Amino acid sequence: MTANTENLILELLRVMRADITSIKDDMREVKGRLTSLEAAIAALRRDHLGAQEDVYRQQAAIDRLAERMDRVEKRLELQD
Repeated sequence: MTANTENLILELLRVMRADITSIKDDMREVKGRLTSLEAAIAALRRDHLGAQEDVYRQQAAIDRLAERMDRVEKRLELQD
């Protein structure tokens, strides 16, 4: 009876070890995928900031053009 119980315990420990190994492998994969997602999010943030920077530059250019148009209209007496 004792040998049978020991064998049963050893078998359960082997199954548990196999399950833990499987879980460790899965966690490695999950960590790798999480790292990839974090890198992708960082890249998206950089792209977004770059696009926002472009919008600010374009708005500044539009503002300068509007000022120039105001001066031209004033010089040509086209303003109401």
